[in-house]
Amino acid sequence: MISNLQAQDYNTAVGLRFGSTTGLTIKHNYKPNSAVEGIIGFFGNGFSLTGLIERHPQAFDVRGLHWYYGAGAHIAFYRDPNDFNSGFNRDIKDRDNDDIGIGIDGIVGLEYKFPDGVPLAVSMGLKPFIEVDTEGDVGALIDPGLGLKITF
Repeated sequence: MISNLQAQDYNTAVGLRFGSTTGLTIKHNYKPNSAVEGIIGFFGNGFSLTGLIERHPQAFDVRGLHWYYGAGAHIAFYRDPNDFNSGFNRDIKDRDNDDIGIGIDGIVGLEYKFPDGVPLAVSMGLKPFIEVDTEGDVGALIDPGLGLKITF
């Protein structure tokens, strides 16, 4: 039988997410195979704060490899009155200076925690979202990303 520590592989991780929304991330496993994650994301004309609740079942019977999936929400703050396209199908256009966007997020991907005491985890996934801004404009993004985290 796998213990809770082995099932989760780590308690907390801090790192970077690279993608359409690039930024800082912190993830905390609060019970077996479940976590909360926060992302401070930066993009072409603003930044966002995202909170997610995730599940982490083991993938392919490989120790340290886990699927992750879940949902959450974000708030985005836009600073420049320009169109922005990151090359990752970001369809958040015509945001004006001081617009604020609120959205719902999903997340799905794979994460691998290196074995034998190496305090490192890498992940690859999608964080799709739908967002409405203060002017009523709606945008959506698939938001692919790669993650690199130090684990504790």
